[in-house]
Amino acid sequence: MTVRLANNPPVAICILMLINPERRPLAADGNISTAAGLLKLLLSCAQTCLKTSSDEQQLQRSPYDPSVSLHFFCRMKSIRKKQTLILLISLCMSMGKSDFAPYFYDNGAGSSNGNMALFSIAEDTSIGTHVYTLNGSDPEGEPVTYGVTFDKGSKEYFSVEPKSGNVTLIETLDREVQDEIVAFVTITDGRNKVVENVRVFITDANDEKPEFLNLPFIVDVPEDAATGSSIYRVQAIDRDLGSGGSVTYYLQSTPNTKFTIDGHSGVLRVRPGESLDYELSRTHFVTVVAKDGGGKYHGKYQVMTSTAIITINVLDTQDSPPVFIGTPYFGFVYEVSVPGSEIFTVSAKDGDQNNPSAIHYSILNSSDGFFSINSTSGCISLTSFPVQLRNELYELKVKASEVGPDRRLTDYTVTTVTIRVVDLNNHPPTFYGENGQQSRFELTMYEHPPEGEILRGLKITVNDSDQGANAKFRLLLVGPSRVLRVVPQTVLNEAQVTIIVENSTAIDYEKKPVLNIQAVEIDTPERFSATADIVINLLDTNDNIPKFSSEFYIARIPENSPGGSNVVSVTATDPDSGLWGEVKYSIYGSGADLFLIHHTSGIVYTQPWASLDAEVKSKYNFYVKAEDTEGKYSLAEVFVTVLDQNDHPPEFNHNFLEKTMIIGAPVKIEAVDEDAEEPNNLIEYSIMRADPNNIFDINTSTGEIKLKPYIKSMEIVQNITKQKDCRWSVVVQARDRGSPSFSTTAVVKIDITEANRLKGPMASFLMQSRDNPMKALGLAVSVITVMVLVTVMISTIMYFRNTKSNRITPARRIIRRRPKEHRRWTFRPRFGHGDQSFGKFFIDSDTGDNHNANNNSSRAKPPAPSAPVLPPPPPAQSRPSERPRSVPTVSGALASRNASRSSSWRTSKSTDGVEKSGQNKDGSGISSALVSELKMRIEQKIIEANQGYYY
Repeated sequence: MTVRLANNPPVAICILMLINPERRPLAADGNISTAAGLLKLLLSCAQTCLKTSSDEQQLQRSPYDPSVSLHFFCRMKSIRKKQTLILLISLCMSMGKSDFAPYFYDNGAGSSNGNMALFSIAEDTSIGTHVYTLNGSDPEGEPVTYGVTFDKGSKEYFSVEPKSGNVTLIETLDREVQDEIVAFVTITDGRNKVVENVRVFITDANDEKPEFLNLPFIVDVPEDAATGSSIYRVQAIDRDLGSGGSVTYYLQSTPNTKFTIDGHSGVLRVRPGESLDYELSRTHFVTVVAKDGGGKYHGKYQVMTSTAIITINVLDTQDSPPVFIGTPYFGFVYEVSVPGSEIFTVSAKDGDQNNPSAIHYSILNSSDGFFSINSTSGCISLTSFPVQLRNELYELKVKASEVGPDRRLTDYTVTTVTIRVVDLNNHPPTFYGENGQQSRFELTMYEHPPEGEILRGLKITVNDSDQGANAKFRLLLVGPSRVLRVVPQTVLNEAQVTIIVENSTAIDYEKKPVLNIQAVEIDTPERFSATADIVINLLDTNDNIPKFSSEFYIARIPENSPGGSNVVSVTATDPDSGLWGEVKYSIYGSGADLFLIHHTSGIVYTQPWASLDAEVKSKYNFYVKAEDTEGKYSLAEVFVTVLDQNDHPPEFNHNFLEKTMIIGAPVKIEAVDEDAEEPNNLIEYSIMRADPNNIFDINTSTGEIKLKPYIKSMEIVQNITKQKDCRWSVVVQARDRGSPSFSTTAVVKIDITEANRLKGPMASFLMQSRDNPMKALGLAVSVITVMVLVTVMISTIMYFRNTKSNRITPARRIIRRRPKEHRRWTFRPRFGHGDQSFGKFFIDSDTGDNHNANNNSSRAKPPAPSAPVLPPPPPAQSRPSERPRSVPTVSGALASRNASRSSSWRTSKSTDGVEKSGQNKDGSGISSALVSELKMRIEQKIIEANQGYYY
């Protein structure tokens, strides 16, 4: 039997300590063969035991031999050690023989469960995805748990569910950054733990765009580069693997592009049939696209591209002729020019700007010797006097040539220079008036003239003595914009100047009484000009109304101010001049009775007899009017507040007051201050003197007087004073809070009494009315009056109700009264015997109470409109001489004339069934149709009677 020491630490320790006490090294694999050693040890122990038994016998034979005793005890000690060793070895073997370590299943590459050996994962796997399942077992069948760890300092990419072994991705993967992950997977049964080192490979996904190298792309190409020649090589790399890492190139299509690119090598070339020209385009911008071979990313096939811009600078070469600058050229020869005067300077430059050549100027055609040109500067000069020129116009052909390295003239360009002989513009415009040349014109007019009106008081003429185009000039007015307009605006030689009003509102005396206007000639090249000042003096008109400085004024004045006191000063201005600018003030309105206003200064003051009292009226408002001499006016509102003064002292109703005080309840006194505002009308109460003293307290705000808290009964009151009536005097002062403060005093006689045994509000009222018996009398009179009115009202209602009930009310019922004797009241109609349409109406009296014979139906009918109540039948004790008559009813029965008079009522509860049956069986009985028709007519009459009653 072998014991694996690495998997059984307790056994290993015991065996190493007991069997290998010298601590000798064991085998490298950690295994030892214990069968032979243990056998030898057991045999040794058995031999020792045999020797011990023989030693015991020897000791028994020689109990007193010291050598034998010592040898026996040493042997016993050795035996005990070996027995202990055998016991430990047996215990360790029993513990270690069934405790094996768990292990992983190795399912190989491509498996999704096991120990993650040769496991690979795509880099585009999403976080939170279940990527693998750790799977293993324990030989003893114990439950196992799983785990995963990483090297210290490295990123943790996976997490494991301990029980199920499900491995979940928790970090983003990027193969281009890290293509494999080193992890340690563990499996344990709680006692033994197995750790395995695994490498997880990250597979590629097409998630990287191609990246250009050596950005930015700037290429310099000479303009004479051959068509189809290579000018640059573009390079891009893609860090993906497989087809996703292959790169091809193409150019974004643009119109008139001059370049092409090889799709595989990235070589940029000049397109066949195209050429570069520095003079036409110095820079070209080409967009190149790098595209990978495509691949899957997150389960979808995608192709990724990148773009870059190639800047191609075209370099100039010597292939362009000179170019004149600023053509066409025009020069002028004036009448005052002299030989050698510069007429015009031409300028040309080399068409090749990269390395320009010098320019040489010359005149090709014959100029009759009148003009020359500087070969270096291009300046054309006059060689004779202007009077010698035969033509008015000359056209010179000027040649500009490039100077080569050997001073030879190469490429050239020819242009035309036009030279005109003209009159010199040496005379400025001149303004004339009625008295000849002048530069100042004046006009006096009223403000706000009508728009479109011509200023006829101005007579202005302008003249330029030059000839032709030199005599053309333009007029303008320099001054306020869009106020006046000058006609004509363009003049040739001479014109009459007219000025027209364009904006009447801007010509305002109050804004600017004088207008200065200028006429300037500005259209000639020499800028000769002349200026004339036009001064317009405006006359004022009454075009403004007086205007107050404010739309309303707020003033305050103390009450009791003497008459004539100033209240407020209002101000209005009129910008017009003279009498039109003078303002006169007046006052009016419902609140202006107590006020006056000074007609020139605008000071508002009170009437001499006015007396302002805030308690009577504290707010006034009225209008003030500002008017000029022509009646134009404006209004403003004045609000005057009369400020309250403390001019009223507080006043009691009486200087001597009598009050009855119940112990525990206060009495209240009240004074009134007629001032209008606080704090002048706020009153404070105080006790000036009391007899006896220190008995009462008073509320300073409400004036409530009450006893000191310690006085709670009449016994305490009688102990304080020897008077039996307990009437005490208190001098109360009422003082307002104004400045200066006023006060008033009153003497209050207080009758002290104890609370009445009566409870409730009536007792309180009676106690309070002891001082005022009229109050109690008034209450009693009021109560009696209310009771009388209620009684009269109830009597009136009952009267009208009884009156209304005496009418015949629509009640559909039959009242029957039982006669003392069984007599039937029979109504015999006064119809002839030959009338077969009617029988007899009769009533059958029952022995019971009166009841409606129509109510004997077993089914209840809805109530119908009630008919008027019929009078009851005559009493049973009627005189024999009177013939009994039946009472007609709504529910009466119709009998035949030949029927017996003793037949009972058809619907009666009488027990006379024989008569009913005889009545029904009679051959000459009632016609049911006739009875129904009669019943309908009676009911219709009743309904009509009811409607007439209610309406």
